[in-house]
Amino acid sequence: MRGTYFEDVVVDKVTVSPAITVTEAHVAMYLGVTRELPDGLPAVPDVLPLCLTIGLGWRIADPPMIVLAFVGLDWRMVRALRVGDTMHARSRILSKRAMRDVGYVVEERSIVDQHGEVVQQGRFTFLVAKRKEVSV
Repeated sequence: MRGTYFEDVVVDKVTVSPAITVTEAHVAMYLGVTRELPDGLPAVPDVLPLCLTIGLGWRIADPPMIVLAFVGLDWRMVRALRVGDTMHARSRILSKRAMRDVGYVVEERSIVDQHGEVVQQGRFTFLVAKRKEVSV
């Protein structure tokens, strides 16, 4: 399986995603899927930037972690993002802890706008696959 295994995760490694400009189309698609009522443009629903960062994570050079389970999320909104704002994600591995067949990884992530200001931030906790030992 192609991806980053627990053994390959480096504590304190920082990753920056590509940027994306949030458009009215992004908001309309999000609202169409979630069936939330719009707060009025140019407001961006609070959860949409978080969703976009997860997608942007697939556009970085490193292969994604092989996540077996999403264990937790501690997230906060710092300020509103508006249609036309450009955002990217900056993440850092805070810690990792090995268990028998898997490992826990805690990642700190910030969503940053075009002015370099943090819009949202928090921590993800993942259960990440370890490499299987090959018997000879």
